[in-house]
Amino acid sequence: MIDLHCHILQGIDDGAKDMEDSLDMARVAVSEGITHILATPHYKNGHWDNEKKDILILVDELQKELDERGIPLTIFPGQEVRINGELFEELGEDKIQFIDEGSQYVLIEFPTPAIPAYTESLFFELQKEGITPIIVHPERNREVLKDPNVLLPFIEKGVLAQLTAASYTGGFGKSIQKLSKQLIEANLVHFIASDAHNISSRSFYMKEAFRMLEKEFGRAKCEEYQQVTKDIVNGELIVSPTPRKVKQPKFLGLF
Repeated sequence: MIDLHCHILQGIDDGAKDMEDSLDMARVAVSEGITHILATPHYKNGHWDNEKKDILILVDELQKELDERGIPLTIFPGQEVRINGELFEELGEDKIQFIDEGSQYVLIEFPTPAIPAYTESLFFELQKEGITPIIVHPERNREVLKDPNVLLPFIEKGVLAQLTAASYTGGFGKSIQKLSKQLIEANLVHFIASDAHNISSRSFYMKEAFRMLEKEFGRAKCEEYQQVTKDIVNGELIVSPTPRKVKQPKFLGLF
């Protein structure tokens, strides 16, 4: 199993505090059946500015420790990029870490309260350059929670989206769990990742999420999600199922 969103790098953001934390997370990941992790520290989220060059150094350090201790886990470099108006300049300055060898896919995080007004135009410009944005954990964005169909125009234009395992299993509450299921049903998310930060309050839950996914949506959906993660890492083109509107409850008036 591949985990494409994880804060396992030591001492770089609100994930693993030090190398021992990273190793503890790695052991739990292996116990869940995870063989490869994309290390995705925060970038430009108002607290951390982890640039590509710093991430590459820490990934090498962690991989060396894992190999020396016989922990069978491979770490790839990645980045969780908070959407911002300077993203194109930062790409040109080589500050952005893509999540595939072909520099085609980048993880984009929305601020929790809303989706910025410039998102559509920014995504359009990225896609013109052959870059596919992947929206991380949209189910935890308040605007999406209020109306899931705000995602539809992005997905229809070829943007991808990642669901967090703990959201689907109920770790962020019933409303987000319900929304997660709706997004799966409507093909508005394309794969599951952990977004793990530690082994206590923000662990992996990948095994449980895929067990639920198979029970509720069938084995084919599990295989589809797992294939998407492989194709993204390999820089392959993702042909995703047709997205649909999420059915909203109808409220009848008095007249």
